[in-house]
Amino acid sequence: MKYVLVTGGVVSGLGKGVTASSIGLLLKACGLRVTAIKIDPYLNTDAGTMSPIEHGEVYVLDDGGEVDLDLGNYERFMDVKLTRDNNITTGKIYQSVIDKERRGDYLGKTVQVVPHITDAIQDWIERVAHIPVDGKEGPADVCVIELGGTIGDIESMPFIQALGHFSYRVGASNFCLVHVSLVPVLNVVGEQKTKPTQHSVRGLRSQGLTPQILACRSTMALDENAKTKLSQFCLLPGENIITLYDVPNIWHIPLLLRDQKAHEAIFKVLNLTGIAQEPNLEEWTCRAESSDLLHEPVRIALVGKYTCLSDSYLSVLKALIHASVSCQKKLVVDWISATNLENATAKENPDVYKASWKLLKGADGILVPGGFGDRGVQGKIIAAKYARENRIPYLGICLGMQVAVIEFARSVLGLKDANSTEIDPNTKSPCVIFMPEGSKTHMGGTMRLGSRRTYFQTKLCKSAKLYGGKSFIDERHRHRYEVNPDLVTSLENSGLSFTGKDETGQRMEIVEIPNHPYFVGVQFHPEFKSRPGRPSPVFLGFIAAACGQLEAVLQHSSRGVSSDNISSGKTYQNGTATKAQAFKPEYIYGNGNANGNGFHY
Repeated sequence: MKYVLVTGGVVSGLGKGVTASSIGLLLKACGLRVTAIKIDPYLNTDAGTMSPIEHGEVYVLDDGGEVDLDLGNYERFMDVKLTRDNNITTGKIYQSVIDKERRGDYLGKTVQVVPHITDAIQDWIERVAHIPVDGKEGPADVCVIELGGTIGDIESMPFIQALGHFSYRVGASNFCLVHVSLVPVLNVVGEQKTKPTQHSVRGLRSQGLTPQILACRSTMALDENAKTKLSQFCLLPGENIITLYDVPNIWHIPLLLRDQKAHEAIFKVLNLTGIAQEPNLEEWTCRAESSDLLHEPVRIALVGKYTCLSDSYLSVLKALIHASVSCQKKLVVDWISATNLENATAKENPDVYKASWKLLKGADGILVPGGFGDRGVQGKIIAAKYARENRIPYLGICLGMQVAVIEFARSVLGLKDANSTEIDPNTKSPCVIFMPEGSKTHMGGTMRLGSRRTYFQTKLCKSAKLYGGKSFIDERHRHRYEVNPDLVTSLENSGLSFTGKDETGQRMEIVEIPNHPYFVGVQFHPEFKSRPGRPSPVFLGFIAAACGQLEAVLQHSSRGVSSDNISSGKTYQNGTATKAQAFKPEYIYGNGNANGNGFHY
């Protein structure tokens, strides 16, 4: 097993995740089997209880693991299926060591950070690296490891110590360290400054790790003077210094690595020269370059609770992009805070209220994503009502499905107090209820999580057609509340159709309005399984409906034709997820987020 470690220096948010993902994609294109591990130094056991506004979205895996959004990067770039153990946290490591100590596994020894914590980290990496994630037998050839945070962070020190030991444990020819660092350009003089990276490398070496490759983030390609300085002061050959400069979209990053022969530098360190082949990225190149040429917009209003941080809906954004590229449209996302659609905002801030409604009314499609708590729920209900009554394509995910059911019950069934018990525990018309198997005392890991099966009730509905006429599908879930099965008959008799249910037939998974151009709500999170070139079917249907291509998509899907490019049959691909600020994918123009950006990174 070979290991490639990706670390970061100077500042956070440089794009370590997309760099690690791009390295994995590049190695895979060279014919190697690749897996990935993300190390998060925080004390939480997992990301499940973190606020999306602080940490970004919680990415959910097939096995129910609630993990860092960077694992979404890996899955989308490398096209693999990871497990919860592919995300290491300080909390997991310390918990495992404490459990061992309580069992008496350490035989009365004093349990310390070195060697017990550091050994546990190394054992975890080695064990997980050998778990196949690509559907084939046997372990991968290379494991890409990303160390979260920045060199010098106090919480990262045990991991750096462990990784230093690990490099000796596996041998120099099996361990390659890629350090991602910032080379800023000062506007005053216009010169690329290498000193921050020099100090970062020095700090890394002082902690026992020596980088073999430097990946320098900058606004432009490194000039020869800067490269020479870095080579001299960081003691690295010039060919091992890679520039990751700002590009039109994310998917050019693997191509930058390839063009600068990053794979050859890695092969030289890992003694893979002559074993691995030249990278075949023809399809990726075509898709990356073609996505730059899209200009005809499709405008989507995203009505959410956490719109101040795009990372909160990162996988939703990527699924929208996958679908829009397949339809040859340039995605425009208008971010609307759900509370801004409510009457209270009309009184308190009429300008914001009017601006939000203008965006909603100008949208080609309305998407209401998931969320927790009562804030903004009324605004989401209002958005669902507007989409239903005005025949605007609508996609509701998790809570977005639930509010659509609540709105229908209020407006069509006449249940004016219809609500979710999450929002109003005392409602007399509970449309959405707490799941009986859920825990009301513990929050972490107690939801209905991971891949669950949904059975279509008819193959004539839009969602079944989009999934190619299958009898059932497996999608990832993350929820505590569900549609009240006691109201299903009344809702269906009034025109709502629950076209997808679980194996018991009691849990509603997909809801549609048959006589609407496209009104679909899903209890699961289809965005987590959307891939470049293989967009999520319900997202594809949503975007296609928003730009007048739904019938063509349904025909393609029913015949089992690839959805790579609905309009012309060509093969295009958008890229994959990364953290919001990294590498500037400037194809997503919109009204901006709460920070006032004219376009959304």
